[in-house]
Amino acid sequence: MPSSEEQINQIKNTRIYILDLVKDLSIEQLNKIPAGFNNNIIWNIAHLTAAQQNLCYSRSHLLPTVEDKHLFPFLSGTKPDSLLSEIEIKDIYNTFLASIDQFKIDYANNLFLKFDQWDKRYGIKLKNIEDAINFVPFHEGMHIGYIMALKKLV
Repeated sequence: MPSSEEQINQIKNTRIYILDLVKDLSIEQLNKIPAGFNNNIIWNIAHLTAAQQNLCYSRSHLLPTVEDKHLFPFLSGTKPDSLLSEIEIKDIYNTFLASIDQFKIDYANNLFLKFDQWDKRYGIKLKNIEDAINFVPFHEGMHIGYIMALKKLV
């Protein structure tokens, strides 16, 4: 199994891949919610930042490193309530990458001393920060699938 540092690097590479996957989409395409879906492509990208922050920082009794606007509107169970502008989308993209860079620094500095165990709905038990780090690529991979499906419909 890769080390946690290698996993964090892989998360960053996955995020770069996701941004490349959507680079040619218009603001309208990023915001479109096709019939049968509850969210859109840009929500899925922002959700990955929010989920990683919630999982790694909040469960470790640390404050997330992103602004509230990148957290609460994109947590599980939420859905888009407005169209996002080009400026907001660029901010989401920047935060998407910068948050993982900060996480890598924070992990290297041993900030994650506590962790509230979490039994995830996929039969996965997260007992510590390393389990959380190992879960993030699985979660992001699921959302790559959603993004690819949405991309075909927009």
